[in-house]
Amino acid sequence: MLLKILICLIVGYGFGCFSTSYVIGKLNHIDIRNYGSGNAGTTNALRTLGWKAGLLTFVGDAIKAIIPILLVRYIVNTEDMLEQLLLLYTGLGVVLGHNFPVWLNFKGGKGIAATGGVMFAFDWRLGIVAFVIFLVVTAATRYVSLGSLIISILFPVWMLILYPGNIHMLIVSLVFTISAFYKHRSNIKRLLNGTENKIGQKVQIEKK
Repeated sequence: MLLKILICLIVGYGFGCFSTSYVIGKLNHIDIRNYGSGNAGTTNALRTLGWKAGLLTFVGDAIKAIIPILLVRYIVNTEDMLEQLLLLYTGLGVVLGHNFPVWLNFKGGKGIAATGGVMFAFDWRLGIVAFVIFLVVTAATRYVSLGSLIISILFPVWMLILYPGNIHMLIVSLVFTISAFYKHRSNIKRLLNGTENKIGQKVQIEKK
């Protein structure tokens, strides 16, 4: 059991280390981590390079979570709780790889698009609910960070509702939430102070 979990974490981490926004930034002759928030993720790609880069980053980061989870689901090919648990650990590995990619000196993103991909691959209903909630909150407040934090809370809530009594799965889902809040700690401070950046604000860059 422990070996299977470790393998799933490693596989997920390997996929997660692919930084979509970093690659897109390099195609535009910049290191995106040197601009805006310094975050290699969807929101910073949107603010720094525009909506096309933001959309490509979101899709790329979601897909890199979906692929390994579907792969593990195909290999394990059971319907019991072990499969579900291994899928969660694979997704957790993806988020850890996205947030702390070894080849970028562990300076990555905040893991929300990747978490969204994990949710969709784990249970498409969860993915759709999370996406709708994110859109509604972000559209209403114009705070991407707030929408991100709220959907991270949805993960353990979903486990409590659909997998009552499964403490192991609840704990793993809580790690996604804790990771999101940790990576958004500066955003949380700005939200409380009323100084958080709103969607639509752009970062000026000098292209070489």
